[in-house]
Amino acid sequence: MAISVSLLRLAIESPLAVPGAPNFRPPKWPPNPDWPVVVGPGGEVVSRWGDPIWRLDPWAGRPIPINFGDGPRGRIKIDPANADLLRILAGWWLYGRNGVRSPQTFRVNFGVIRPLFELCSREGISAADLARYPRTIEQLLGLLKAGSLARLLPILHACYEQRDLIGYTLLDRAALARFAASVPDHEKRQTLYIPPRIWRYQVMRLRECLDDFLAHKEKVQECFEFCLQAYARNFGAPAVASSASWKAPFQQPKRVTGGRSRKTYLGPFALTAKKFGIDELLLRWVDRRARKSDSVTLGVDSFSKYLTLVSRVGLAYVTNFSLMRVDEAWNLRTDCLKVEHDPNLGSIYTLCGPTTKTLHAERAVWITSPSAKVAVDAMSVVARLRSACAKLHPTLPPDHIEASDIPFLQTYVYEPWATGREGNWQYQVRRDSEHYRSIVRRYPKLFDVEALRITQRDIELARLVTPTIDSSIYAVGRIWRFTWHQLRRTGAVNMQASGLVSDASLQFQLKHVTRAMSLYYGRGFSRVRLEEGAETLYVRTLYETLGRELSQLADDRFVSPHGEKRKQEIVRFIDPNDAKKLAAFARQGAIGCREIILGYCTYRDPCPYGGVDSVAHCGGGDEINGKACPDVLYDAENCEQVKNLDRLLGERLLTAPDGSPLRDSLEAQRRSIRNYLNAIDSTG
Repeated sequence: MAISVSLLRLAIESPLAVPGAPNFRPPKWPPNPDWPVVVGPGGEVVSRWGDPIWRLDPWAGRPIPINFGDGPRGRIKIDPANADLLRILAGWWLYGRNGVRSPQTFRVNFGVIRPLFELCSREGISAADLARYPRTIEQLLGLLKAGSLARLLPILHACYEQRDLIGYTLLDRAALARFAASVPDHEKRQTLYIPPRIWRYQVMRLRECLDDFLAHKEKVQECFEFCLQAYARNFGAPAVASSASWKAPFQQPKRVTGGRSRKTYLGPFALTAKKFGIDELLLRWVDRRARKSDSVTLGVDSFSKYLTLVSRVGLAYVTNFSLMRVDEAWNLRTDCLKVEHDPNLGSIYTLCGPTTKTLHAERAVWITSPSAKVAVDAMSVVARLRSACAKLHPTLPPDHIEASDIPFLQTYVYEPWATGREGNWQYQVRRDSEHYRSIVRRYPKLFDVEALRITQRDIELARLVTPTIDSSIYAVGRIWRFTWHQLRRTGAVNMQASGLVSDASLQFQLKHVTRAMSLYYGRGFSRVRLEEGAETLYVRTLYETLGRELSQLADDRFVSPHGEKRKQEIVRFIDPNDAKKLAAFARQGAIGCREIILGYCTYRDPCPYGGVDSVAHCGGGDEINGKACPDVLYDAENCEQVKNLDRLLGERLLTAPDGSPLRDSLEAQRRSIRNYLNAIDSTG
């Protein structure tokens, strides 16, 4: 079936994908090998149809190479015939019916389908004939994980439905049916919740690093400017290093004297760092550079390494307290922090930036902690120092995005003294974010690995929230492996401050954040539209946490002050083994659950008596007949906590004036506590 080229158009959402662009519509299907698929902002051809690698960088704003496997590079090869078939399929995703809109989606789909073409090449068959080789299809089932197979199935189905337009068939209907029947059920593993002790430790160390930097901010800036001027004198303005490393002001001249070289030698950088009072700061957070002579020194490259550390630490800190995806946090700019003043809640801190999920959301909003200001301030200092270097760089275009007045918080390293990894520049596009665990490895002084060693209690708490935890990786005695998405997941759980997963100290540290965040999310998002993914994660986690809390209530440790019959009425919906169903009931409003000092309140609406700040009504202390609230369930495990409250109330009664409302309230609460203790003792 011939394709009308008028139906073909580039579907990628990009300012470069516009009618009139040389790559917007191919002249025929499939195009000739020299036809431009990807064109840069200046009209330059980035990738042609027949290239072994298509680079989607101009569309994505970061490196996204698509490797067809028929070039000289790459360990896994695809023969030219199958590579051409793969190009046709990839091209159809770009230009055909219902083409993909996102370069990231294109990359994911390509990564799922490419192993099929690799397998056909190894077996010496054409992918267009795959349906005739059931044993090869069986190999494919064993080659891919369940999650990839589940994603591959709809791709194969779409290829079959549009086979006449694409030009060939991968699997026919019979082969698709056999393939679908053989795909195992895929239970997606939930992102891990970081145990409170480990989460608290990493946040504490991140904050220490940021506070330490801000305390030395002026000294760091002065030292940076001094070093920049020193390089400018030796190399000539603008201060950009060349291959003549002997000109560096901290590099000792060897064969050429300082006068003849027209170079100023300032001695080892350690002397300059000490002069500006940042030598101990650098040694505290980054490793020294080793020498061949086994001696060590504090090199100027350590300065750049430290500034990068501050940027990455700020990234981690913001991610901990915002529910942002790391790619979203990675693309924040120096003007991202906003403060909104609510008449009921006070100051609400938000982060504004582009989201990677919601379409057309260049200024999505995330709620964050007030302490995020520390991270943004620290990252902004580093970003502006490096942006100043970028403006001086002779090879950067004048409108380079990181040399703007509002730079990204995560920038390239433009210092003229940067070497190795720090000085690996690619100016055309934004690079991808680093993995969190690679940052931990790269900066061994950031965390004490022993503090990250998993204990039995850590595993117990993590498993309460993530029952599918991989015990082969996360086990007692092993070091906790961080990922960025764990911070997002843990933040959602901590915002709920669940008694199941948070110890008292974590609750105390979070409550100034949790209350404002929870109320802000619960009151229609104030006057702004929150980023959709964060909102969804928050709400889903709210009900997941509530479902887990509800699943406990059928346990023998919970007692109704009105007897076992009343308890059974309360828990009639509850199946302890089905937290998911309980979460659904909670969403529907069929059951309620909130933690109080005496146990749990199951009243579905807001308590008119408080219930959190006072236990007077919960235990019947404010009633003449002493009848407790019918919706309360006492928790026997709270006895020590309740007894401590009783002692505190007794101390306050000593100074409470007779006949005062304060004394009446304290006495009512003590009567409730007596009722609670009697009920617990009677069930022994």
